[in-house]
Amino acid sequence: MHKNVFVKFVSEPKNDPFKSMVGLACAAQAINDGHKVSVFFAAAGTRLLDPKYLEELGADMPMVASFMEIIAEKATLYCSFASVKAVLGHSEGDSALVISDDEIQWSGPPGVIALATSSDVQLTY
Repeated sequence: MHKNVFVKFVSEPKNDPFKSMVGLACAAQAINDGHKVSVFFAAAGTRLLDPKYLEELGADMPMVASFMEIIAEKATLYCSFASVKAVLGHSEGDSALVISDDEIQWSGPPGVIALATSSDVQLTY
């Protein structure tokens, strides 16, 4: 039975890179298992959209690139623009993220609540 899976990245990946990698792996696995997956990057979790940080993370954990490919291609992606600005210092339209701005649904707390209340399963990293 397929589920609506909501995966939220809000923790600072630099504090626990392995936890972030596990979250990416779980999101990719849910997609591979045929579930409908929505991934929301907010707060410090937006660092996972920074190409430089992903390169660093991938140097230690090469499988991260394949997880991000699956997520970028097959999940519905959401992000807090205010968090991107606060954490990464980027503005909308900078083309500074690993995923292009037009492939992300920009939202904040209203989007998180909508996704949380409509999901069957929630994972937070």
